[in-house]
Amino acid sequence: MDQNTRIIFALDVGNMDLARQWVRTLKGHVGWFKVGLELFTAVGPDVVTLVKDNDIKCFLDLKLHDIPNTVAGAVKSAVRTGADMMTIHLSGGRAMINAAIKAAQEESQVLGIDRPRIVGVSVLTSLSAEDLKEIGIEKTPSEHVAHLAQFAASCGADGLVCSAEDLVQIRSKVSETLLLITPGIRPSWSQKGDQKRIATPQAAMYAGANLLVIGRPISDAPDPVQAVQMIAQEMESD
Repeated sequence: MDQNTRIIFALDVGNMDLARQWVRTLKGHVGWFKVGLELFTAVGPDVVTLVKDNDIKCFLDLKLHDIPNTVAGAVKSAVRTGADMMTIHLSGGRAMINAAIKAAQEESQVLGIDRPRIVGVSVLTSLSAEDLKEIGIEKTPSEHVAHLAQFAASCGADGLVCSAEDLVQIRSKVSETLLLITPGIRPSWSQKGDQKRIATPQAAMYAGANLLVIGRPISDAPDPVQAVQMIAQEMESD
């Protein structure tokens, strides 16, 4: 597999003009674009249309978390945008997760399209053990992620968002079919930023990640396309 197709570029901008610029720049160089809360709130589903019209896969990262009925309705709306994959918070519970999966299946059948993948968010990469303790979770981030990974698999989720340091442990507890998506990726030549649990592309791929979410190392680079190429080379290196 071309390593570039494993790269999800984080389209973390605030308006459609910037989104269009990045789509033009990186079209054909990355496999996915991630549309998050900032951009989706600013411009709505038109940005998903932009990505799909350019034959790029769209990862709609809204981290849905609400009562089951509300999440089911939101998932159906997201399916209609054409998104290929979307996130929900696993802490919403089994009923919410099941409702999301069922809604995605039902709406996809109505539209005659493939069902988008429903991916669970476990522990945000910005959170440390101290942060978890503050909100009443005594487990370490790795322990809590491992627990949520098994929970996600038991609920029928298609994948999990997790940090690279948790990949090996998770793979030992769940099926190889569970898609693992890893944010907090920082190439050896880039700044750490505000992510606390990070890894290089090489380390993440070696540990078993399927897809890597990468933003600032590409967007802040003098030549973003060259940065993508360097990241892909790093992913392939021994």
